[in-house]
Amino acid sequence: MQHNIQLQPYNSFRTKATAKLFCEPQSINELREILQNFPDEKKLILGKGCNLFLTQNFDGIVIKPALYGINILSETDDFVEIEVGAAEDWDSFVAHCVSVGYAGIENLSFIPSSVGAAPIQNIGAYGAEVKDVITCVKTIEIATGKMVEFSNAACEFAYRDSIFKKTQQHIIMSVVFQLQKSFAYQEKYADLNRELEGVANPTLTQVREAVIRVRMRKLPDYNTLPNAGSFFKNPILTEEEKEKLLQKLPEAPIYNAENGKYKTSAAHLIDKAGYKGKRRGNVGTYEHHALIIVNYGTENGGEIRDFMCEIQEKVKCAFGVELEAEVWVY
Repeated sequence: MQHNIQLQPYNSFRTKATAKLFCEPQSINELREILQNFPDEKKLILGKGCNLFLTQNFDGIVIKPALYGINILSETDDFVEIEVGAAEDWDSFVAHCVSVGYAGIENLSFIPSSVGAAPIQNIGAYGAEVKDVITCVKTIEIATGKMVEFSNAACEFAYRDSIFKKTQQHIIMSVVFQLQKSFAYQEKYADLNRELEGVANPTLTQVREAVIRVRMRKLPDYNTLPNAGSFFKNPILTEEEKEKLLQKLPEAPIYNAENGKYKTSAAHLIDKAGYKGKRRGNVGTYEHHALIIVNYGTENGGEIRDFMCEIQEKVKCAFGVELEAEVWVY
């Protein structure tokens, strides 16, 4: 257990904040011991820190589990079931699966995340979501230290959401995936389709490489320009909200969502509100993608929070749509 640890190296926005206590448990037993010995301390569970930023010191324990391993649980002619430790790097896991011919997560290449964070956020990109391949999530309940396994249905997956994000009562130890041992490319996303135009029957490797090229063109590297990827969720609208938006912004992109609702593009709304490439001091939106807020040099998370609120207010005033942050703000 370490005391008064600076968390700037542990979040991709590189904002400064101090944790009263910090630990990296190497095993489930160590994790349980921490929970048992510090029952009354506030707890923040940290993966790669690529989907949060800090606006203040954390008066509690930051737990960064160091639980690794990739193990095949079962295998048939068609499928393989793999259990992966929460601390494994997500993109390294994707690269491994593509290299051995396991399909299902190739469209999620190059997303900065740990494996354990993937189900919390239900990460998604290019027409795929991680919920589509998860069979089980193994956790430790923070309050009791008991092991709890969640089936796919019990995870309550939704758009960039899950039971883990809503309740924050469990620490993910490992995730079990079911992947296919055969692959045929399906056109799901226009940008990716264009990138693969002219490639007959793309292979897994070709799809992964195409995803990486598209992401590298659109998204800044957080190591050189600190950011947390897509900052806002794409808004989900009712029929009435959709019609009101189209009255104000007839060219707004509209997509069918579940349960008779509609999705629109947060990036488009931010762009039309005049905020693509806009900068306020040391904070701004990325010049190539309005959905990315970038840090040009501040160590104060409050500046990023204020800029976030400014964008939300402008979009709400202009189009009547509320933008919800995808990034966690502490």
